[in-house]
Amino acid sequence: MQDQNQNKGEIILYRAKDGHFAIDVRLEEDTVWLTQKQIARLFVVNTPAISKHIKNIYQEGELVERATISKMETVRREGGRAVKRTLELYNLDIIISVGYRINSRRATQFRVWATSVLRDHLIKGATFNQKRLQELGLDRFEQTVLLIKQALGKKQLNSDESLGLLNIIADYAHAWITLQKYDEGRLTPAKTKKTSKTILYEEAAKAIGELKQALINKKQTGELFGKERGSLDGILKSINQSFGGTALYPSVEAKAAHLLYFIVKDHPFVDGNKRIASLLFLTFLAKNDYLFKKNGERKLSDVALAALVLLVAQSNPKQKDTMVSLIMHFLSD
Repeated sequence: MQDQNQNKGEIILYRAKDGHFAIDVRLEEDTVWLTQKQIARLFVVNTPAISKHIKNIYQEGELVERATISKMETVRREGGRAVKRTLELYNLDIIISVGYRINSRRATQFRVWATSVLRDHLIKGATFNQKRLQELGLDRFEQTVLLIKQALGKKQLNSDESLGLLNIIADYAHAWITLQKYDEGRLTPAKTKKTSKTILYEEAAKAIGELKQALINKKQTGELFGKERGSLDGILKSINQSFGGTALYPSVEAKAAHLLYFIVKDHPFVDGNKRIASLLFLTFLAKNDYLFKKNGERKLSDVALAALVLLVAQSNPKQKDTMVSLIMHFLSD
């Protein structure tokens, strides 16, 4: 099918939590749009049932038709001739209303997903379509990001908002490229910086205690958070070990990467290993004046750090060197 309005709005992919199906969702006018057929697929019912529910929603005055429906003209080939069709699309309000009449659980899942996507779209000004990125290819995408970064460097944009938007795109693109290279197994050795500072056990314990109290105050954890069952002191000392007078991990990046990896994988705490690993990782970088780029931005965003911690947690121990290399790449720029 050829969509004459394909440049209007964006098409993004929604995949159900059970992974059984995926649908393309149109993102436009600060909401999402689906056809009756797509809504039927979403809630696993027949299209006539969706049509009946939508009709009842309008008749009962739950929603206003003109505010929740949009028409899109399409052209498709039928028997060698072009036939114009008009599709009716329904916004998120209708989708959720129908969902609660059929399957509130699926409706809730879709609403949470859609709300997250819309928030990201409004804040960042762009939503990356994963399918299109894959079709575009990594090399071509890298070239596009390079052009964006060059434009930022030359300050060709006058609008602060546009400049901020492109910075966000470039940062997220860099993270995507690095993770993609990790998936393809073609990461190259990262440049490193020598260091001699480390975190003492007493410093780490104090930082963990402060984090624990802050989380308890917010009712986000309990007393088991930060309770040692392994040796944190042993991990801290291990990143500074040497052999024959030569440091085993001779750089800021190597020490930080191994510190993060060891705490996540060795589980030295009853609860909170991932959060504590992130805390001490950032503390170590800050102590070595390596937390920020020259322009004052964090080397690693909260989103990228969370992704790395999850990757480490889910990785096979045989992938240790690859995971450490991946972390170091995020720190080397």
